[in-house]
This record gives sequence, structure tokens and C-alpha cells, in this order.
Amino acid sequence: MSAGGHRLNLSAGLASVAVALVLVGLKFWALQETGALSVAASLADSALDLLVSMTGLMAIIYAARPADDDHRFGHTSAEDLAALGQALLLAGVAVFIGYGALGRLFSDVPPPLKNESAGILVMGLSIAITLALVLWQRRVIKRTGSKVIAADSLHYIADLIPNIGAVLALAVSSFWAVPQLDSIVAILAAIILLYGGFRIGGRAFDALMDRSASPETMARLAEIIEGWPGLYGYHDLKTRTAGSTLFVQVHIELDGAQSLHQAHDIGKALKREILQAYPQADVIIHKDLARDTDGL
Repeated sequence: MSAGGHRLNLSAGLASVAVALVLVGLKFWALQETGALSVAASLADSALDLLVSMTGLMAIIYAARPADDDHRFGHTSAEDLAALGQALLLAGVAVFIGYGALGRLFSDVPPPLKNESAGILVMGLSIAITLALVLWQRRVIKRTGSKVIAADSLHYIADLIPNIGAVLALAVSSFWAVPQLDSIVAILAAIILLYGGFRIGGRAFDALMDRSASPETMARLAEIIEGWPGLYGYHDLKTRTAGSTLFVQVHIELDGAQSLHQAHDIGKALKREILQAYPQADVIIHKDLARDTDGL
């Protein structure tokens, strides 16, 4: 990854940690004021976000290390390991919150909420801060393709729904005293977290298992290679992902009568075109003799 891309990822990671710290403090105060389980669910999620964001930040720093004798392909898989850990934590918190919400929902006398206006104010502020962070993360992801930041951004996007739900639960409680809505919002938040955990974990697992890039990416790569001047064909197009890096390998078939310099220029130009389409790619192009030019 380029130095500029690493700086963008690092800025998003630092912003995520800072926002998580602020949200944990605000929501802890709101929980003390209101006693709302929906706020508790949002607090637990923000506390998890803080842990996840700190882990992600360390993964971004580690993944940026250059290749060495023990890691010939670099350290970008650290991002996938961090994302898998995030997914497991998300799933665990979702189950915990859902279990507590179900118990309160079916309780004979659900505990009443209090000081709803303070809770609404804090949750509204949390929504505004979260939106600002997500917008910055979306911009960074578009530039770098970082899985860690994408996973982190998903956490905060998922936060918006329970945060809005908590505002709704507090508002309804302040006017009509319906404490059950608080538990329902917490259950919905748990479902969102569980779904997000499965999505993040699935993508990270695929990357760690060297699964090929998406069909759309494969089709785009084939389109670029097939139409390239000087090629008689290609074979063994292989891809995998590690963190935010796309690894591409392909064998191209060239005229055996041309000079090595000409063959090199064709491969170099093709690599440049692939990198223009996928800036975060690591491209290796093998040059083979075309069957109809080598007398075989």
C-alpha cells in the first residue's frame, strides 16, 4: 500500500478510537440518568467499538510493515485476523444484549425509565458524532479498500439504528410510559449486531482461506487482459485478497520471435493498466510463448 493510503487508514483508525472514547463516556452518563436497557445496549456496543477500534488501529499499523524474510507477501493479513476477532466479539455481545432484553421484555413488572430528556440529548449527540465518523470512513475505504476500516465502519453504521431506537424508546416512555419498547429496541440492536458479525467474519474468513476475488473483479481483470495489444492469449489467472491488498497472478502468451525488451514492455504496460483499475493490487505477470509462434 502507498504511504498516502496508509496515512488515510491511520487517520480513520485514530478517529474511530477517539469517537469511541467520547461515545462511551456520553452513553455511560446517559445510562446512569435513565436506566434504559436500549441505552445500555448502545453503551455496550460503543465499548466494544472502542476495543475493536483499538485492535483495528494496531492491525493497520502492523499491516503497513513491509515484506520481510518471514513474510514475503507482507503483513496485510493482520487486517483479516483483526476483522475476524471483531466479528466474534460482535456476535458475543449481540447474544448477551438479546438475552438481557428478552428477560426484561417478559418480566412481570418491567423497570420504568427516568430522566428521558437527558438520554435523548445524549443519544442525539451520539448520532451526530457517529455520522461524521462514518462519512470520513466511507471516504477512506473508497480510496484504500481497507477491510479493517470497512468492518469498523459497519459497527458504527449499525450503531445508528439502535441509537435512533433508543431515542424513540426514551421519547415514548416520557409521554406514554411504555417500558417494553426499550427491550424491543435492544433486541433489534442485538439482531443487527449479530448479522453484522456474520458478514464481517465471513469476508475475513474468505480472505484468510485465500478465496478468489469477487466474480465482478475477475471479469474486469479478464476484460483488461483479453483486449491487451500484443497478447496471443492468457491462462492461469489467479487472485486472492489479504487485508486491503488484491494479489493478481496471470500467464500471458507472447510472440516468441520478438525481443525480450518488447515482451517486457507489453507486460509492464499491462501491469500498469491493472494497477490503474485496482491501485491496491500486487500484480505478477508471467510471460509464456504463444503456441502458434513457437513451433509447438
